[in-house]
Amino acid sequence: MRKDDFPIFNEKIYGKDLVFLDSAASAQKPKAVLDAMYEMAVKEYANVHRGAYYLSEMATNDFEQARQAVADFIHARPKDIIFTRGATDAINLVAGTYGRTLKAGDEIVLSIAEHHSNLVPWQLLRDEKGVVLKFIDVTDDGLLDMDAYRAALTEKTKLVAMTHMSNVLGTMFPVKEITRLAHEAGAKVLIDGCQGIVHTPTDVAAIGCEWYAFSGHKIYGPTGIGVLYGRWEVMNELLPLQGGGDMVKSVHTDHSVYADSPARFEAGTPAIVETVGLRAAIAYVTAVGMADIEASEEKLMAMMVDGLSQIPGFQPLGRSAHKKSLICFNLVGLHPQDVAMILDQQAIAVRVGHHCAQPVHERFGVTGSIRASLGLYNDEKDIAAFINGLKKAREMLS
Repeated sequence: MRKDDFPIFNEKIYGKDLVFLDSAASAQKPKAVLDAMYEMAVKEYANVHRGAYYLSEMATNDFEQARQAVADFIHARPKDIIFTRGATDAINLVAGTYGRTLKAGDEIVLSIAEHHSNLVPWQLLRDEKGVVLKFIDVTDDGLLDMDAYRAALTEKTKLVAMTHMSNVLGTMFPVKEITRLAHEAGAKVLIDGCQGIVHTPTDVAAIGCEWYAFSGHKIYGPTGIGVLYGRWEVMNELLPLQGGGDMVKSVHTDHSVYADSPARFEAGTPAIVETVGLRAAIAYVTAVGMADIEASEEKLMAMMVDGLSQIPGFQPLGRSAHKKSLICFNLVGLHPQDVAMILDQQAIAVRVGHHCAQPVHERFGVTGSIRASLGLYNDEKDIAAFINGLKKAREMLS
């Protein structure tokens, strides 16, 4: 049982076993990740890339091994991997560098289902530069409207920025086709991979995008560390976003010579311990097997959807058969917060609200929803407890 690898499940919540169904927000950490971070902090910690002594050399080696591990995991090259503070930071990095090259009237194509982290940076750029944002709707089933997407692409389209997997609809977007069509129009592509990379094998070379962003804490690693896959040939032509140590070759009073990417975009002391934790998380999910994780979660999702469909008033956001690992829904006549409070009393953790994705909630005519999301530690017992908890909430609140 995978729960045995995660210390959090040794804890009792209100004297009950924890049923954790909020992994889409932040996943729990296996002991292997916690141990790797502890060992780094206690035995090998020093700043990286600077010290001519043993500890610094060890830390630098660990840090760059993490870069190699990320590259291998997503089928990239180490020089394509830029470490950031998280996926939000990664997307803002693209907005602040490639975005500088855009001019008034240039178009950015987004979907209505984007997380705020892949929406607000482009709004800021719109307000600053006068670029035009075009939003593609989803169908009632929660699929991207590909006809509308094709129609939106013009010679003015400079960037397509879309999610790999919606954190509300649970829908996997056809990122290869999205990228192919964007490139035919002469546009570059950024994929928000925060959800997708956790639940399905990811190959950025096969996708073909220029940028792919994800965060460590959703893939069983620590907070404070994220990744921007930025194709080196693209990133090395862009100016840095931040100035400081480690992102320069030389500095003079009248000019500086910038380092090549990825160092160009990693100013200052990085999250050294957290980067080692990310490497351990990648090693952990690789050992479990991404294909096995995907297959297991698909079985649990089918069980969850079947159980939910039997609860009176069940109203999902989107009914696509392509949902993976999460579902957002409401129970007609019940407030999501009230339902979540009753679930919490049974040690069942879910999320309520708009999940940093207000536009797609507005699209479906609701202000918020209940979200249950799976991790590799969930099992059939968790799903049964969740369904029973919802039935109890339905009885108590009706």
